[in-house]
Amino acid sequence: MLQVENLDLYYGDAQALTGVTLEVPDGEIVAIVGANGAGKTSLIRTVAGIERARAGRVVFKGQDITRLPSHVICNLGMGQVAEGRQIFPTLSVTDNLDLGAALPRARARTRRTLDEVYAMFPVLATRAQQLAGTLSGGEQQMVAIARGLMAAPRLVLLDEPSLGLSPKVTEEVFGRIQDIRKRGVTVLIVEQNVVDALSIADRGYVVENGRVVMQGDAKDLLRDEKIRAAYLGL
Repeated sequence: MLQVENLDLYYGDAQALTGVTLEVPDGEIVAIVGANGAGKTSLIRTVAGIERARAGRVVFKGQDITRLPSHVICNLGMGQVAEGRQIFPTLSVTDNLDLGAALPRARARTRRTLDEVYAMFPVLATRAQQLAGTLSGGEQQMVAIARGLMAAPRLVLLDEPSLGLSPKVTEEVFGRIQDIRKRGVTVLIVEQNVVDALSIADRGYVVENGRVVMQGDAKDLLRDEKIRAAYLGL
């Protein structure tokens, strides 16, 4: 579904990513984990076309998308749920979701996708006309994810979906992410929450200082002594 090859990214003279290579197979959940400032968000923004790589390439569904603008990449079937939710607080839940279906690829099936999204997040159906800014943090995160799904993506990029959420709400959100995969959508998730991310993933990549330093089966990474010492304090 997605291949990233030897990606370099700079902000001015500061290098944010160095030779990053990874792949996301069709139908899997892949987790990119690491500490704050490791380069995870820079990586996902570059994949989505928001940042421009200085070297390397990004291939999505067999097509080189490295130099394509972000709106074109979205319409090819890549959705993004940004860090910090970034919902429209003065619009209703339904209006927020409708905006997610603005892409040409999604318009024809807006009604059906909305029904599917409400089935996945039933609490949003009960809040359909409520202003999104009045929802709880967990419900706002559900709106952000649901809005991303309204674009009918083949691959969805999730940037720190557990940010600011309680452990109980985080567990619920990660359960919904597993449901997304069951519906045939491939997932690339970026997370500081190493345990929860690797627990639901098929494979994982550990990023430090803009480099991939470890990779492999997600469950094997969870058992790795270096990972447990660095991120779990064990």
